[in-house]
Amino acid sequence: MNWKTLGWVTALAVLVISLGWFEFRPRVEAQQGPSSAVAGKYTVVDTEGTNLIVVDNGKNMLYFYTVEPGKEAGDDLHMRGSIDLSHVGKAVLKSKKYK
Repeated sequence: MNWKTLGWVTALAVLVISLGWFEFRPRVEAQQGPSSAVAGKYTVVDTEGTNLIVVDNGKNMLYFYTVEPGKEAGDDLHMRGSIDLSHVGKAVLKSKKYK
């Protein structure tokens, strides 16, 4: 299995796990009002130094970043794809790939 295939398989596995987490975690209603229940703008789902999966809570989008092949932790991360989380629950989730 080459690096690209392994990378995409790993990314897909992490994505499926993270989507399951967002779909099935219990919902909590705010008791005091919207200002007290405001979440951060971004939620980091996973990172290992060479990749980053982050959710933009305001846009309801999940983004996946990795370093270039052969690079090390600490090098620039490049966006590889995104998924609109408002479509979670549909039969198919379409991801947008970036080059």
